[in-house]
Amino acid sequence: MKYATFFLACAGLLLSTQALAVDPFEDFHEYGELSEEEIHALHEGEFLYGDVEFGALLNRGNTSNTAFKLKSNLYQDFKYWRNQFKFDGAYRREVDPDTNIEDETASRYFISAQGNYKIGQKNTSLFLYGDYELDKFNGREYTTTFVIGYGKRVFEGRKNTVDLDIGPGLSMYRRDDETELEPEQERVERGHLLRAALQWERTVSKRTRFNQDISYERSVSGLGARIFSETALISQVMGGVSMKVAYTYRYHSQPEEGKEKVDSEIGVTLVYSFN
Repeated sequence: MKYATFFLACAGLLLSTQALAVDPFEDFHEYGELSEEEIHALHEGEFLYGDVEFGALLNRGNTSNTAFKLKSNLYQDFKYWRNQFKFDGAYRREVDPDTNIEDETASRYFISAQGNYKIGQKNTSLFLYGDYELDKFNGREYTTTFVIGYGKRVFEGRKNTVDLDIGPGLSMYRRDDETELEPEQERVERGHLLRAALQWERTVSKRTRFNQDISYERSVSGLGARIFSETALISQVMGGVSMKVAYTYRYHSQPEEGKEKVDSEIGVTLVYSFN
């Protein structure tokens, strides 16, 4: 509840700042002035650019816990290829108030890479996508996906852009050694899937933007469906540093026994953009 309250307070602060008749930081930085496509055009040919996000929570006293979050979103943009690399890591330790023993309560790491081959029509591409996830508490030793497909910008306005990727692929995961197998189950499962990913970006002001990223994977081999969604409001603070308030939602239709289908979080982090 305290995180939800903090999220609402931060969101209210950002919105109230935009409501001012004169924004004292309106021309302080070019953040938000350029569309995503203009940013890529500006950095075309560069080896690496993007942003890194970090958050930490340390509590001592009546409750004791330590949590870290690290994310990165990096690009390479060449004449024919645009490559994107993502990393998302979260770690948390907490002290049990009954036993006074500190132990891990969260440990999740996710990496992905996507290469888009630019074809003749503007904002249209063929892509290769792969990801790998390690989550110590979801009952699986690892989960990995590989997809090939078609990407296109389906809408582009003065303040909004919407990009869509869709294609078939393969998935594989391994149940951890502590999971007891049912008679029809195997330790390693493989199957085919269809994946669709949508990214909506809206420029709120010259220094604030709204992002909605969502992906949906549906197995055609009976391994269920996965949904990932991140809803974020990002506002520039100074220079290349911004504050990000985000709600993340993860869903799996067929979790391991004793695990929840939904995993969600609300977070406030600092983002550093570099080029």
